Order: sequence, then C-alpha cells, then structure tokens
Amino acid sequence: MTHATPKTRDDLFAFLDGLDIKHSTKNHAPVFTVAESVALRDEIPGGHTKNLFVKDKKDQFFLLTVEENATVDLKTVHTRIGAASKVSFGKPEKLMEYLGVVPGAVTAFGAINDTGGNVTFVLDADLMEEMIINCHPLSNDATTSIASADLIRFMEATGHKPLVLKVTS
Repeated sequence: MTHATPKTRDDLFAFLDGLDIKHSTKNHAPVFTVAESVALRDEIPGGHTKNLFVKDKKDQFFLLTVEENATVDLKTVHTRIGAASKVSFGKPEKLMEYLGVVPGAVTAFGAINDTGGNVTFVLDADLMEEMIINCHPLSNDATTSIASADLIRFMEATGHKPLVLKVTS
C-alpha cells in the first residue's frame, strides 16, 4: 500500500495561510529532546510542547500534546483519553505513516498528514491556557508559534476534533 508523501513545512505554512492563521517560525539547530530545546526559550515566548505518540491494545493511536515540563502518567492516562487499555508508545513506522514525522519531530501539526483519521489528538487543558503554543513544523530544526485557538482551528480544518483534556499531573 503506497502512502502519500508527507507534507512539508512549506505545505503546512501554505495551509495555515489559507486559513488566515497567523504563525511565525524560528529556525534553529535540530533538537531531539526537551532539554536541548530549553536553550531557545528566551527567544520564543509561549507554551512549549512535548508530544507522546501512544496506542492502546486495539491499535487506536493518540497524540498527546502537553506542556514540555508536564508529567503524563502512562499507567492511568487511558482512562482520560478513551483508550481501550493502558497505552504504550507507537512505533516510528506508524509515526511516519500517520503523521509524516520522525521521532524527535513529533508535533500537533502532524494532523495535516493524518488524512485517514487514524490518530486522536489530545491537547492538554493546561497547555491550552497559553495564548501562544509552539510546535515543530513537521521537522525539528524549527519552531512555529501559533495562537492556541488557531491550533484547534487548524486541527478542525484537517478533519480532526482535538480533545482538550487535562492529561498531566
């Protein structure tokens, strides 16, 4: 089965522009961990994200987008997100197949590549209190800032209804 080539950052920006969503992007050296990206904090205001790509035993996939320093209890989070069982991390192949990204570049913007609606997107309620949310634009060598309300508008435009739930402790 062949999959469409994942959309690029330019595709993402064109899509946002088409929705009249304001966004700004700062390029930087590739970052793979929250620790590496902390150096950018002074330059990029707003809520910074970490993303957990998880699945349940029925192969339902979820992307949890939370504030970078928040903790998610993987033993209990399934009770909040509607998973059929405890969750485990999804494999990199599925990450590429569904969201068009590699580990280290996981982002809520991956919704643009999930044309089959295979992933349920969960935005942490605490994160959504931030005016501005920062996510990778499908690659980890840049950070894109977008208003939290516009992030939801973007997801809805991709055919996803994100769940805004408190999934962190």
